[in-house]
Amino acid sequence: MASPAAGGGGRLADPLLATDVVVGPKDKYWVPADEREILASHRSGAGGDDGRAPLLYRTFRVKGPLINLYRLLTLVRVIVVILFFTWRMRHRDSDAMWLWWISVVGDLWFGVTWLLNQITKLRPRKCVPSISVLREQLDQPDGGSDLPLLDVFINTVDPVDEPMLYTMNSILSILATDYPVDKYATYFSDDGGSLVHYEGLQLAAEFAASWVPFCRKHCVEPRAPESYFWAKMRGEYAGTAPKEFLDDHRRMRAAYEEFKVRLDGLSAAIEQRSEACNRANGKEEGADATWMADGSTQWQGTWIKPAKGHRKGHHPAILQVMLDQPSKDPELGMAASSGHPLDLSAVDARLPMLVYIAREKRPGYDHQKKAGAMNVQLRVSALLSNAPFIINFDGDHYVNNSQAFRAAMCFMLDPRDGADTAFVQFPQRFDDVDPTDRYCNHNRMFFDATLLGLNGIQGPSFVGTGCMFRRVALYSADPPRWRPDDAKEAKASRYRPNMFGKSTSFINSVPAAANQERSVPSPATVGEAELADAMTCAYEDGTEWGNDVGWVYNIATEDVVTGFRLHRTGWRSTYCAMEPDAFRGTAPINLTERLYQILRWSGGSLEMFFSRFCPLLAGRRLHPMQRIAYINMTTYPVSTFFICMYYFYPVMWLFQGEFYIQRPFQTFALFVVIVIATVELIGMVEIRWAGLTPLDWFRNEQFYIIGTTGVYPMAMLHIILRSLGIKGVSFKLTAKKLTSGTRERLAELYDVQWVPLLVPTVVVMAVNVAAIGAAAGKAIAGRWSAAQVAGAASGLVFNVWMLLLLYPFALGIMGRWSKRPYILFIVLVTAVAATASVYVALAGSLPYLHSGIKLV
Repeated sequence: MASPAAGGGGRLADPLLATDVVVGPKDKYWVPADEREILASHRSGAGGDDGRAPLLYRTFRVKGPLINLYRLLTLVRVIVVILFFTWRMRHRDSDAMWLWWISVVGDLWFGVTWLLNQITKLRPRKCVPSISVLREQLDQPDGGSDLPLLDVFINTVDPVDEPMLYTMNSILSILATDYPVDKYATYFSDDGGSLVHYEGLQLAAEFAASWVPFCRKHCVEPRAPESYFWAKMRGEYAGTAPKEFLDDHRRMRAAYEEFKVRLDGLSAAIEQRSEACNRANGKEEGADATWMADGSTQWQGTWIKPAKGHRKGHHPAILQVMLDQPSKDPELGMAASSGHPLDLSAVDARLPMLVYIAREKRPGYDHQKKAGAMNVQLRVSALLSNAPFIINFDGDHYVNNSQAFRAAMCFMLDPRDGADTAFVQFPQRFDDVDPTDRYCNHNRMFFDATLLGLNGIQGPSFVGTGCMFRRVALYSADPPRWRPDDAKEAKASRYRPNMFGKSTSFINSVPAAANQERSVPSPATVGEAELADAMTCAYEDGTEWGNDVGWVYNIATEDVVTGFRLHRTGWRSTYCAMEPDAFRGTAPINLTERLYQILRWSGGSLEMFFSRFCPLLAGRRLHPMQRIAYINMTTYPVSTFFICMYYFYPVMWLFQGEFYIQRPFQTFALFVVIVIATVELIGMVEIRWAGLTPLDWFRNEQFYIIGTTGVYPMAMLHIILRSLGIKGVSFKLTAKKLTSGTRERLAELYDVQWVPLLVPTVVVMAVNVAAIGAAAGKAIAGRWSAAQVAGAASGLVFNVWMLLLLYPFALGIMGRWSKRPYILFIVLVTAVAATASVYVALAGSLPYLHSGIKLV
């Protein structure tokens, strides 16, 4: 595939540099940054005389002219900001000095935080896996593979907030991914302990017996059936039986529709079955129990009608192996028959190991939400398969590119710095977002610009899902480059007593977890009692779980703080974006749900800064630029204090005459224009090398402003309450609604859920509308001259700009009326006219209302 240096397409001119690395139109500003390493690797040969192994990924940098322009503009803006502050300190002249000081401190804060964010993006790097080289090195001619073992974690809680169809599609895509079937196991964590998830997983395993071989036979993409069957465009056929494809496709789709019907009817079927069993068994055996499919066994988890020991937050641990560990040798499927119309006789029909987990929950314990569930998965998987690598998913994300697991392995196994890589983070991409991305769900400025910048330092932060980990890194092991020469291997004896708990089997599994060359799973010899003990609430008492082991507890953003802990220890990470996207999922397209999501992120960021995981307290193993990045990630909500002051400055239009925040105004205005112009120009250059559009950039600006009006103040309140020993704000789990069926596509976009979180932003909008109306009323009542109107108009630019930035929010609170955006324009014009009319009517009795005013 083409190198960026080669132009628009084709392959690299130098055959020594040729790889399978695909460079698309978005990559035209990127050129190879690792030519010398690639040439040295090829000339030594695989297993050559100097013992060098082939490199498994390519590194690209932004072309010199573009990145140098980006750096130059950054330097220019720094100089302008310094001159601006110097000028302001020499001209302490204002009509309200207390406002002047607030504006100066606010501008200083914005300048510093902008610089902290900017300097981490001055050396962006794009890392692209060489999957064909990985195949050449580790895939065997007989169909076997030397790829390392892998454990896959998938988490869900509520089948209503996280629809079953999404969750089971995620499972099916994982079972069908292109990774040696005997080399990975999937652990499904049902944190609600519901029978509908258990039986849904059984149905998915049953359907997978046909779906997975179908995917292998015809090489279909993506391998989540819901996405595959509803895809409008497909590439060229890549399977081995083109003549059979159409018939197989039709039969498989019919089978999938039947699977969906059964899945959709599970809740009702379980309820009807339980009512029948309760009537048959009478009160003495539990009249309100929930019964399993055999009709004779009560479900151990939560019941439909909650009872003691069988409700959310109070039920025993459950573990069930749904699909056993497959054999090492291929097992061909069945030939076509009347009862089995698909011919799978030439396809490997094995399925990977699949395990259902519902951890124990008891009243009085803090179960630590997702982090606690994943730590249980970490222990159970260590006792069953103990793979050296782990990849995690949320229940609404699926594998969109079947090569994704292999892509991540390219970075973990690369001979340069693979051994020091703790995790590989993929971007989050979504299917159900509206075409204009109204609420900035894709967050492309973060994923396609900020994380590429971090890729050139110590690596991206962990963002919650779609991330492959090295198991021993989660066990608090030091990376090889920071270990003493006599302790290059991770050994259980090196850890503190009772660090992992009292499970001898788990402690003994730690050294094996460090062996990434182990390609055969260890036979599970642990007993059921020890497995059950690893899932109990009390297991972690007195241990380091949730602190220095596993995923971190007691912070809402357990993902970011866990990644920070690994970076603080000296590990690095890698960001990998693929085409097609590695993983895709669903996003909250309802305004209220989106704001709650941002509230959880911003509140958790502040919690992290004021905890023992504060970036300022990290040791020398954290790269200085990485430290700056984490400082910026954990303090950004503080900006809300200063921005809110700017939001409410327009109130002066209502109560004041002529008013200047800074004199002389003309020079101040010139500085402001230059400062704003330079940051916008830098943004335009940034989206060029990041492969983004002006709309991506503008959506990011809009939702930052929306966040600072209502969400970040709530996050600040949360951290203040926490510092006073009060519980603080409760962070709500983001709900995902099912968009298939009879409901209109994107219907959730037009739902309005009025909550207090919306009120501050509504107030800000009202203030800016009132300010514009007040100015118009004063101009009419006071019969302003053209010069006065022009002066007022310069102040009103801020108000108009604020309303433009809050435009997505305004559409969101309009509900279905937002389908006709012109209605919003009519409402705003009417509100301005009404305010102006009130001023004109009151001008005679309140003369100060029509006094001239300039607010800056």
